[in-house]
Amino acid sequence: MTTTTELTLFADYFQIHVSDADSDGDLSDAWTDQAVADHLAVARDALGIGTVVNVNVSVTLVVLPHEPSDDSSEFDHVVEASLDVPSGRLMVLGCTDYAPDAATFEVAPGWNRVRVSQSNLARAAQADVDSDESPETTEKIRIQVWAASESPATITKRWS
Repeated sequence: MTTTTELTLFADYFQIHVSDADSDGDLSDAWTDQAVADHLAVARDALGIGTVVNVNVSVTLVVLPHEPSDDSSEFDHVVEASLDVPSGRLMVLGCTDYAPDAATFEVAPGWNRVRVSQSNLARAAQADVDSDESPETTEKIRIQVWAASESPATITKRWS
């Protein structure tokens, strides 16, 4: 069964986080220069998604029963990584949000694949701190999650 949830998250420090609900979410060593360029910091049970703005972003979380088809041509930037979710509860939040208040979602316990597809990046970057005042300029992030064995992170499409 596929479930879709719309969220608005504050991308403080130009990032949002996806992690196991029981994770401490420590990505301090994961934010390398390459991770910043890739918009993706990877730890075993936490991912940092880099944004182009430091304000609210529109997030669509989609939990899927299997790997989705490739629709990367519809997005500006697309990355994938594996995430260990031993609790079976996935947490999605801004990096400075209070974890106990964060949105959580049921996923398959164990390894999951996370595909992050970002759009509206040029308009959001141009509008900068005012980008979240209009849907036409708000950065959009779709996060798709499905059960899958661990595999290396990939950059499918790079925005520059």
